[in-house]
Amino acid sequence: MSSRFALTAVLITLAAATGMAHAPAQQVVRSAALLDRFLAPDAQPLVSYRALRHLTASTRNGKMTASLDAWTSLDPQRGFTYEITKMDGSVIIQKHVLIKALDAEQDAVQSVANKAQAALTPANYEFLDMSPLDGRMVRVNVKPRRSHVMLINGHLVIESDSADLVRVEGDLSKRPSFWTRHVHVVREYDRIGGVHVPISMKSTADVLIVGSSSFSMDYKYAEINGKSIS
Repeated sequence: MSSRFALTAVLITLAAATGMAHAPAQQVVRSAALLDRFLAPDAQPLVSYRALRHLTASTRNGKMTASLDAWTSLDPQRGFTYEITKMDGSVIIQKHVLIKALDAEQDAVQSVANKAQAALTPANYEFLDMSPLDGRMVRVNVKPRRSHVMLINGHLVIESDSADLVRVEGDLSKRPSFWTRHVHVVREYDRIGGVHVPISMKSTADVLIVGSSSFSMDYKYAEINGKSIS
């Protein structure tokens, strides 16, 4: 049995064991086939880009805020690089949140192990029950196979025709620090120039002493895989 058909068989079994046992057999097969397509390698993977990013963050229930604009680039030779063009607001948040987020991404891109640990794969996640949403979208509940700061306990939204990931939403399965009690994350994706790319990331956290904190990052692409984006 090929690995592709083996994966479909596993997903059918998983669906039946996680709340879909009474669904019509045809529906279960369609659900498994959608996940099979979603997990398959992208025909046009993202290998390089140049994007203007806008980052914002706030803490102390919104009393301290900061923002940052930066040109970010990814290429196979240089990896991930960034050039800050504008900063406003709290210097503390600029340094310890916004710039630190870009530095953390730089480290993550260079680490093959980090990328593997965070990937949406059967090695990292259980793919649970599925339910239809409006506009050909499908919700898939996911559960991390282990507690890790890079894994989310929540759900995916997948476009049924293309099997493209549209959104990931949920809570971090492990607190990033003792001081952070709860982190909710929303990541959104789109296909631009035929390539599937992230377009935004937002998070909210409940932090001891300082209270509610938030972070957001939006992408505006100028180039993807060597092609200019209008």
